[in-house]
Amino acid sequence: MQPKALQTIARDEYNDNFIDRMFIWLFSRKMSEALGKGTTIGGYEGFVELSKQIMQGRNAQEQQILVAKVLQSLVPSPALWAIRTFFSPTRLVCVLNAWFAAQMFEWLVGPCEVIEAEINLEDGTLRSQPSAVHIKKCRYLVDSGCVGMCVNMCKVPTQVFFTEKFGIPLTMTPNFEDLSCKMIFGQMPTDPELDEAFTQSCLKHQCPTASLAASACPKLA
Repeated sequence: MQPKALQTIARDEYNDNFIDRMFIWLFSRKMSEALGKGTTIGGYEGFVELSKQIMQGRNAQEQQILVAKVLQSLVPSPALWAIRTFFSPTRLVCVLNAWFAAQMFEWLVGPCEVIEAEINLEDGTLRSQPSAVHIKKCRYLVDSGCVGMCVNMCKVPTQVFFTEKFGIPLTMTPNFEDLSCKMIFGQMPTDPELDEAFTQSCLKHQCPTASLAASACPKLA
């Protein structure tokens, strides 16, 4: 999805509560451990700064691998095994995952809500279920202003984490025109060769280092 003439989207003001700040601290600490260094910037800005440090000197695959390690460090391996073994991705499981995601990830992505989604089943039929999360304007994408960070730090690692480690398929579809996103639990991720996010150009009015010549964000490579 190529963006239209996009004006700079202003950052919203967030009043992070105690639990939000705890999540930000925990994720930032895990990222610092994976990097082997930290940042003097606190709060959510520090979290974004650590994400930028992960990108430095690493290609897209290396970034995704490092973030995957961070995500796995947050959940004990026995818990991942138990969920993957005893909870198949039924309609109820997918719906519950969407509800929990909408409650727990607002500190990361901003206001979101559970919505209905059409799921493509293995037998080729469609099933409608409220297992999608609509992120109204992604806080992470707005603050970073970077397509590469969205895809390499969030979309791909999160899809892989839920689909492979939890055994619950997840597809994330960012909208680079209005900076919203949709998380669909129960839907297998789109093949990268067919996923428009992997050919997305820079957000020229958002990214301070946007490449005006490249057809796709150079940080996707």
